Amino acid sequence: MRHLLGTISLAFLLQSFPVMLQAQGLELAANKESQAIQQVISAKLMSNSPDGNFYPERLLNRAELASILVKTFRLEKRQASQQENSISVADVSSSHWAYKDIQIVLKNDIMKGYRGNMFFPNQRITKAEALAIFAQAYGVFQFPDESVNEILAPYPDAASIPTWARRAIATVITEGFMNTDAQGNISPLRPMTRGDMAYVLSRYLQRQQRQPETPVVPTPPGIVEPR
Repeated sequence: MRHLLGTISLAFLLQSFPVMLQAQGLELAANKESQAIQQVISAKLMSNSPDGNFYPERLLNRAELASILVKTFRLEKRQASQQENSISVADVSSSHWAYKDIQIVLKNDIMKGYRGNMFFPNQRITKAEALAIFAQAYGVFQFPDESVNEILAPYPDAASIPTWARRAIATVITEGFMNTDAQGNISPLRPMTRGDMAYVLSRYLQRQQRQPETPVVPTPPGIVEPR
C-alpha cells in the first residue's frame, strides 16, 4: 500500500513539475517587467495613466513613440532640432499634445512622414518599426550583411524581420536591448506594447549607467614614480 501511495505521489509530482516551472517562469517574467516599468517611470521616460496604472499590454502609437524618443535621447538638444522652420504635417496641428516632439523627430530624420505630409500620430506601430526607429535615434551599427545574418540567426522567427529593419534590429540585439518570448521569438510584426517599450528603455538605461571608476593604487613606500 505504501509503495502504491509512493508511486502515485511520484507520478503526481512529475506531472505537476512542468506546471510549477511554468508558473515560476511567469512570475519571474512579471517581476522583471515590473522592475523595468518602475525604472522607466523613475527616469521620466514613460508615465502611468491618470488612474495610476501603467497598462503594459496597451499598444504604442507613433505620437507616443516620438515623445519617448525625444525624452530618452534628448533630441531637442541636437543641432537639427534648432531649425526654425517647422515641417508641415497635415494631421498634427500645433495644438496636438505631441506636436513639438513630432517636429523634433522629423527634423532629425528619426521618424518620417507619409505621402501628403501625413504623420498618423495615432497609428499603432509594429515591433520591427519601433525597434528600427529606436535604433535610428541610438545610432545604427553599419554591420555587413553577413554579420547581420549571423546576429539574427539564433532567433527562430528571424526570417520574418523586414529587410529594411534587419540591420537596426541587429544593433538592438548587439547592445542587449532586445526582449523575446519564452521560445526566443522577436515577433517583429506584432504590435509594439508599452511593456515592450519599457523593457527596451530599461535596458538602455542600464547600459548608460556609469561603470565604477578604476581605483587609484597608491605607490608603495620607497618607489619613485617616473616623471
